[in-house]
Amino acid sequence: MCSLIDMAEGRIQKALSGFYYVDTGTEILTCRARGKFRKEGVSPLVGDWVEVRELGGGEGFVEAIRPRRNAFARPAVANIDQLVIIASGAIPRTDPFLIDRVAAIAALKDCDVIVLLNKCDLDPAEDLYGIYTAAGFPILRVSAETGEGLEELKPLIAGKLSAFTGNSGVGKSSILNALDPAFHLQVGEVSDALGRGRHTTRHVELYHLSCGGDIVDSPGFSSFETDELNLELKHRLPETFREFAPYLGACRFVGCSHTKEKGCAVLEALRAGKLQPSRHASYVRLFEELKPLQDWQEKKK
Repeated sequence: MCSLIDMAEGRIQKALSGFYYVDTGTEILTCRARGKFRKEGVSPLVGDWVEVRELGGGEGFVEAIRPRRNAFARPAVANIDQLVIIASGAIPRTDPFLIDRVAAIAALKDCDVIVLLNKCDLDPAEDLYGIYTAAGFPILRVSAETGEGLEELKPLIAGKLSAFTGNSGVGKSSILNALDPAFHLQVGEVSDALGRGRHTTRHVELYHLSCGGDIVDSPGFSSFETDELNLELKHRLPETFREFAPYLGACRFVGCSHTKEKGCAVLEALRAGKLQPSRHASYVRLFEELKPLQDWQEKKK
């Protein structure tokens, strides 16, 4: 058995088959997690900053997990700084509700949001650009095909851990490959290692792009929002719509749902043209989706 050599700090880059690959800045250590985590009901996640006990030979044990900024259930990741929501006005055209749903969950998780309008060489997506500019989101038109906007995107992701998400076919992979050709090679190697034809949401990995940003790559982010539609989001839904903030607390009645009540400050702002109709429509749709959830259901889980 190897003797204790030293303690190190690092970030979990990949979790696979019970092993955690921790980047200490000087090497990647292949680690097991201490049994105490299982007893405490905690699992190390990709993105976690951890303390590891080095055993030598590139191996170690995860001894402690630093406090997290956030954590997602599926894919199992932690400390995401921002969600980059990719949308398009071309084929496939993105439904604003998909953007609003992800943005609400991001707000709940203390994640920033950037909206990327891809395929702007085919369609400038004027309606989407207008909606999210008015709502106060950082928004950028890009084209993975022509390279438009990619240089402006790089400083927005530099120094941060980002997760790219968007509806199928909108161009996530194309943008990542255009940002850094090496990314495509890394993804190909991982796919080969997993076996041809295999596709699993359990394999999550961080990649460092040459522009200085870190990307979490996982097929799970295409559907992660389903797992995060929970009671916490139900109770805090109004505050996850950033442009509602000036009006919350100004309604006539306590406990206003901001959907149809008289004296609702949010609805008054909507009628006055201060809020985007599609954003409020998404809020109402989410409100109705979450409405059936009861407190006892959460406690039972």
